[in-house]
Amino acid sequence: MNSINILLVEDNEGDILLTTEALEDFKIINNVIIKRDGRAAIDFFADLTSADDIPDMVLLDINLPKMSGQEVLLYIKNSDKFKHVPVIMLTTSSSEKDIMASYKNHVNCYITKPIEVTEFITAISKIEDFWINIVSIPKK
Repeated sequence: MNSINILLVEDNEGDILLTTEALEDFKIINNVIIKRDGRAAIDFFADLTSADDIPDMVLLDINLPKMSGQEVLLYIKNSDKFKHVPVIMLTTSSSEKDIMASYKNHVNCYITKPIEVTEFITAISKIEDFWINIVSIPKK
């Protein structure tokens, strides 16, 4: 069975719980690293010493304390060391401004979080299915 490391950058405890539960229900073994603000996410990347520790995927919220999701996205995508990592913006914002800014900053995809719990869990499983079973992501 495949193993994938996912960095979840999210400050809402309810969304963290729903996301991790949905990931656990999927057939792929995951290691989920959680950072609750933008500064902690950037510090996480800055402190990496081994290519093996680079996450395979980032699930990123836009509205974060300390530094925004857009700032985290720019940090990742402007780094030769990390720009290959798929970043999925997973946020409550459906603002055209946020969507456009995310794609201008090279997000790999933008998903507005569904409000209903069952729809949210379905969305997470589809994200994981697409990015793990369909798309080829770089190996370490």
